[in-house]
Amino acid sequence: MTQFFLGRGYEENQELNLLHGHYRLWFHDEANDRHADVFVGKFEMCHEIPVADRLELESLTLPAADLLLTKLQIVELNDKDRRDLLRLLLDHEIDDGGIDGDYVARLCARDWGLWRTCTSNLGALRGSLPGYDLAAPERATLMGRLERLAEQIERRPKSVAWRARAVVGERVQWYELPEEPER
Repeated sequence: MTQFFLGRGYEENQELNLLHGHYRLWFHDEANDRHADVFVGKFEMCHEIPVADRLELESLTLPAADLLLTKLQIVELNDKDRRDLLRLLLDHEIDDGGIDGDYVARLCARDWGLWRTCTSNLGALRGSLPGYDLAAPERATLMGRLERLAEQIERRPKSVAWRARAVVGERVQWYELPEEPER
């Protein structure tokens, strides 16, 4: 992977790649102001999202549910993250060949921290809809999909580990703040 990016004009962040290269690599192309994050076997930022077994489910990218989770797991959503989430939800139905809501709910039912972050972000997205220039039908579609996904997550039976962690709740931090390379 390193040779691939170096051969295309990128520079690697050697310090971070040595420390975290077993699950994440960083590369930067100064000339074109491009940055590449490479995740190895799992997507790990604020929460860990397993992707290794899901790479071949779609031909060109991860399934929409995994793409959604890469953004929904962010503890400190910025405007770009919210816009990415809303666009993904506007373009993909929950289930029915779109975003696999049951898969998202299964992951959240195993991990209280992921559940806490995802459900909080779904609520925040619902609350932020009036701040975006959306036509009434788009807003209604988004509201319906956000509510449907939140309902699926809530209805899914929670694991023993989830219930045990829920006892502690927010008294103990449930997420990691990812280390970002200096550019």
